[in-house]
Amino acid sequence: MSTAESGSPKGGTLPPQVSFIIGNEACERFSFYGMRNILTDFLSKSAILAAVAETDRGLAAKEIFHIFVMGVYFFPLLGGWLSDRYWGKYKTIFWLSLVYCAGNACLAFFVDDKIGFYLGLVLISLGSGGIKPCVSAFVGEQFDQSNKHLAKVVFDAFYWIINFGSFFASWLIPLVLISWGPRWAFGIPGILMFVATLIFWLGRKRYIVEPPRPHDPNAFSAICLAALKAGSGAVRVLVVVGVVSTAAFLALGVVDLVRMLLDVEPYLGAVQAWCLALVVLLGVGGIAVWLSLDGARGKFPDDEVDGVRAVLRVLVLFVPVTAFWSLFDQKASTWVLQGKQMMLPVWDLPSWAPAFLQLKNASQMQSLNPLLVMLLIPFNNAVLYPLLRKLGVEPTPLRRMTAGIALAGLAWIGAGLLQLRIDGGAQLSILWQVTPYVVLTLGEVLLSATGLEFAYSQAPAKLKGVIMSFWTLAVTIGGLWVLLVNKTVKGEAVTKAIEGTGIGVTSFQMFFFAAFAFAAALAFGAYAQRYRVVDHYRKA
Repeated sequence: MSTAESGSPKGGTLPPQVSFIIGNEACERFSFYGMRNILTDFLSKSAILAAVAETDRGLAAKEIFHIFVMGVYFFPLLGGWLSDRYWGKYKTIFWLSLVYCAGNACLAFFVDDKIGFYLGLVLISLGSGGIKPCVSAFVGEQFDQSNKHLAKVVFDAFYWIINFGSFFASWLIPLVLISWGPRWAFGIPGILMFVATLIFWLGRKRYIVEPPRPHDPNAFSAICLAALKAGSGAVRVLVVVGVVSTAAFLALGVVDLVRMLLDVEPYLGAVQAWCLALVVLLGVGGIAVWLSLDGARGKFPDDEVDGVRAVLRVLVLFVPVTAFWSLFDQKASTWVLQGKQMMLPVWDLPSWAPAFLQLKNASQMQSLNPLLVMLLIPFNNAVLYPLLRKLGVEPTPLRRMTAGIALAGLAWIGAGLLQLRIDGGAQLSILWQVTPYVVLTLGEVLLSATGLEFAYSQAPAKLKGVIMSFWTLAVTIGGLWVLLVNKTVKGEAVTKAIEGTGIGVTSFQMFFFAAFAFAAALAFGAYAQRYRVVDHYRKA
């Protein structure tokens, strides 16, 4: 393995070692989406939830799924920290990939054992989330000034591979679950993850590797702490309130963990309590730093302090974005459970057509999402955006993101209307879900791809990693909203109140999340009107 300093220029050709990283990514993404997209379906009918009342198993499976996703998008913080400060990107990806493999092995071997299966989910969250911030950055390290213009080719390949792998995994692994059972359904993604790790390891002597960064005296956290120390009396009171509230939620999480181990109903839920502690810490801390940031001037260069303020301004935009993720990720939980109540179509396939082309599992509907993403991005760039410009509407990033959140709400209105008909006894084809999937995916394309690039452009170079970390945290917090709503509707008083409206609990939740998204879109759009766009791209 060579170091960055010893890497020789590659001329105008693609670095050959990139093929190992692309192969790794292709197998890893198939592995991840394969196991992720059958998780809710498997848990809702598995022995792992045998102790849960049959009527509540869907809700319990949904809760476990969202806790898992929250972990996947929380652990990038750990992976980025290990990579930047201690191991470097190659070692972080390799060692956490082994953790990832161990997690997949646990799922395959412990399909009937609660502790073993849950351990597998924790290990996959750690492995998948930990390598998430490192892989794309590691690709960038393989390019130099002579061939940097070719990096876009590789990143485009990454995008297509992620969606290509997701499409086939989402379609095929649910069929494996039906035909061969859960051990193979989780085992095949595990084998693919082992192959991904092997491919990555085979390129070890060819990679260009940047060493971990030394400690930065002007780090984001150091400036924030200095600002808080210099804060006024009111700011200090705010900090005390934030610290006490954070500690209270952390303690509640410990209590609920003990209650769970003793098979006693938790007050809130350990994960919910700990995630709320994080929300309070970030929310109160962010406000306190904003109010006292000028107190850090003189102790740190002005441009470094201004960079922190730029990040805080972007974080305000991330708050309503969490609502979008709370809706989007439920396509793999709530929408799968809805699909299980619907009729699967039977197509008269030609005799030569393979059986796997038949739709046999509600989880397969998720394959629509990556397929639509691959279609909608070029459609938007070639048709939608030029048409809007001709109509005198400039599709700025902030306008696209506002529309993306609103479209998620519209998709959930559609899902809620379907649920009302199901609750009324109608026998609906699962193909009715196609429309909500199209609207939700259009919202994803408008918000996710746009938002990631926009956030990247708004932060100074040294703080782009901080922005990306908070972007992934938005997904974790989105999962928190789902868990809190689930916990609320379990209450007897709330359940009776919902029944008094004349609609089912699931339908009510769907319309509630739609309203949540519309409110978030209004808040995002209002703030976007006052947001001053900057450009922190690297100068040529």
